[in-house]
Amino acid sequence: MNTMNTTPTTAEAFRLDGIRALVTGASRGIGRAVALAFADAGADLVLSARTSAALEDTAAEVARRGRTAALAPADFSEPSAAGAVVDRAAEALGGLDAVVHNAGILPGGPDGTPHVAPLQHTRQEDWDTVVTVNLNASAALCRHAHPHLKASRRASLVLMSSVAGAVGTPMMEAYAATKAGQVSLARSLAVGWAREGIRVNALCPGWARTDMTSFASGAAPVSDWLMAHVPMGRWAEPEEAAWAALYLASPAAAYLTGQALLLDGGLSVPDGGLAGIPKPASPFAEV
Repeated sequence: MNTMNTTPTTAEAFRLDGIRALVTGASRGIGRAVALAFADAGADLVLSARTSAALEDTAAEVARRGRTAALAPADFSEPSAAGAVVDRAAEALGGLDAVVHNAGILPGGPDGTPHVAPLQHTRQEDWDTVVTVNLNASAALCRHAHPHLKASRRASLVLMSSVAGAVGTPMMEAYAATKAGQVSLARSLAVGWAREGIRVNALCPGWARTDMTSFASGAAPVSDWLMAHVPMGRWAEPEEAAWAALYLASPAAAYLTGQALLLDGGLSVPDGGLAGIPKPASPFAEV
């Protein structure tokens, strides 16, 4: 169970010295940034992504920061993946104190790139795959991590959700539904596990500049339209999401649980008087 015998200094409150952390989806984008931020803060890590080769560069960067990083490749579309990853992490680190579950997908097009389409044109198999990877695997990972986190004194579990789970997100209904599910899962577990000393939160980035969003950030009409709806008028960087995850896992957030932290540049804030300001026409054609 989490107990704090002494009050840390402000600098210490944002450190993860001695923390044993599992980060999934750690080969690129936000997951990679989380792994490096945790290493900078003193954590030792187990990194997961689909293949070991994809993780090697992240692991090398962790090592250059003086921390250890074991690898646990996994395909979260497989039912056994979550348990295997947790077992590997607990074995490699001698236990678990923190989990950041970042692995997730959008529906894929024929060439493997993300594909957005309205619900009426989303294939059932694509819907099922997104639900399996984004939501079912999240629940399985939490279930398997529970006994290890319960044994920790500083247990924190962060589910990487999305602003898509908090606002209406047409053309991405499967993704949005699973991200809303992650928020509800985090809140429910936070209540159920609080007396066991396990904090559970969801982190909900907005439009961040990653490989997953390259279909939008790399197309000027789409990017311009999206950013016109973000009050801060820019894309988030992966490191900004990583710093928020670091906060949620750190002693600085010791009294924070059951929250969905929206890191979205103001996207989820109601427009109010700004609603009438002209915005570019949507580049998403009905298909």
